[in-house]
Amino acid sequence: MNQRELNEIRRRFKPDRTAISRVYGCYVNSNREIISHIDTSLGLLSQEEQEMYLSLLKKALSGTLGRNLMDITFSTAQVAGSDEHRLLQSVRQTEAQDPAARDALYRRIIDALDMGETNYLILLAADTYDVPYKGQDNETFAEGSETVYQYFVCSICPVKAPTLELKYSNEDSGFHSASTGHIALAPELGFLFPAFDDRAANIYNALFYSRNAAQLHQEVIDAVFRVDAPMSAEEQKNVFGTALGDTLQSDCRYDVVQSVHQQLRERIQEHKESHDPQPLRLTLHEVGDILAGGGATKEQADAFQRECRRQYGEDALLDPKNLMESGKFQITTPEVKITVSPAYSDRLEARVIDGRRYLLIPADETVEVNGIAVTIPYPQTTE
Repeated sequence: MNQRELNEIRRRFKPDRTAISRVYGCYVNSNREIISHIDTSLGLLSQEEQEMYLSLLKKALSGTLGRNLMDITFSTAQVAGSDEHRLLQSVRQTEAQDPAARDALYRRIIDALDMGETNYLILLAADTYDVPYKGQDNETFAEGSETVYQYFVCSICPVKAPTLELKYSNEDSGFHSASTGHIALAPELGFLFPAFDDRAANIYNALFYSRNAAQLHQEVIDAVFRVDAPMSAEEQKNVFGTALGDTLQSDCRYDVVQSVHQQLRERIQEHKESHDPQPLRLTLHEVGDILAGGGATKEQADAFQRECRRQYGEDALLDPKNLMESGKFQITTPEVKITVSPAYSDRLEARVIDGRRYLLIPADETVEVNGIAVTIPYPQTTE
């Protein structure tokens, strides 16, 4: 799925736009026991409740493609006849109305998911979308629709335990202790099946959501999809940094790493300005070229590509936003941590003075120490 396709589905989660008629689910305690089931008609709820349910479902499609939202790809053999794909198709094709299919899916999630001492809510809803025809100028025409996208969303939400709070009472105009009750929070994980690719259903893919991009809940992916989880954004960054250090070793200089980060940020910015809905992806060869452009030798760039192939996979495509902290440039020593806006990282200069290594920061403009403006005096001269 690309960003436009994702946004198109996200817009469905409004009471006046969705074809979701019922919301299903179950409330699970920390002992993996189902406390209660949900089977409610959306149309019988108040608009406020409708919006709350739809918001929790929509948030399972939030975040960034390639970070919080990861493609799950089924093999041809799985689509042809596996239990896991058959179950997902059953939930989809029955619009989640088959209680046996719902219960089987709940059980797979519950048996796998470890939420510690936290209770959680599993929400399930199916939607049927008459995909409007889109012309060459991206203008849509509802009457030209020839594609129906049938899908369901699963959202797994932690439930906050009740606490006592002082609440205002209209009856006596006073504040009294009252329980907040159990509150469903934004989802920790969830998924969409099938994917919406080329504005149509792709039963070979699902879209998996994890609120924490560093923790993809491999246990749930194993149980529901039975595929290897994609490498998390945190893992991708760590592998990139390790491969860079191992390849360059003593040549892993400040200026080389700074240049690599700057080139990756430029790629990200160019892609943003192009408004291309397709996610930005770099081949391993392109990443090797970036390293060479930062001052590494051809032999080092080739060695770096080989290490990346070993770690990421032979034909891996990498999201540059997962390879570095694109929003900050941080330098750390045992005693000092410096954070610089990425746009100004090239102003820092590595220098050896009198045999000691320094990072120099220009200070020609305003300098503050704990919020106090200070001046930096020039060296005193003696006559």
